Amino acid sequence: MILPIVAYGDPVLKKKAKAIEADYPNLSELIENMFETMYNAHGVGLAAPQIGLSIRLFLVDASPFAEDEDLTVEEQQSLKDFKKVFINPVITDEAGEEWAFNEGCLSIPDVREDVFRKERITIEYLDENLNAHTQTFDGLAARVIQHEYDHIEGVLFTDKLSSLKKRLIKGKLANISKGKIKMDYRMRFPLMKKGR
Repeated sequence: MILPIVAYGDPVLKKKAKAIEADYPNLSELIENMFETMYNAHGVGLAAPQIGLSIRLFLVDASPFAEDEDLTVEEQQSLKDFKKVFINPVITDEAGEEWAFNEGCLSIPDVREDVFRKERITIEYLDENLNAHTQTFDGLAARVIQHEYDHIEGVLFTDKLSSLKKRLIKGKLANISKGKIKMDYRMRFPLMKKGR
């Protein structure tokens, strides 16, 4: 089932999410719905707060990046089947140089900006079967994970921009929160007038 994606301005996007208990109801169905929602919106990642749930869950499928001709063959191969579910994740280490990449977000449509992030992370998490993992990721895989991880920490990529960049996109962000945008996927807007 395709769920509406919560738009910029909704308080759930600024809250630190709570851990998921092992008996969380209908977890596999929720994960399935989140993948369907993400694919419908042509995203490469989706966090639970983006569908209005303040829980520590996100999923990624970075395989669309595998076709990026600017990447090395090794990078393309590593992203080709990069589809994962992260439950109660904790980033335990960030390393390497910070590098810029033009990021966007399904909750903040039509806004893209360069964001600096570390090139390598180590993360502990549970998968969709609640099996524990500790893995290290680098490059675009690390970046997609960091972006989604920020969501469960109540941080948006726009929070990482300079004050000048924030001022430049202020009007766009206000329009998004009021629903004054056209999207080809379902969204839920916090400041839309009822009856519109």
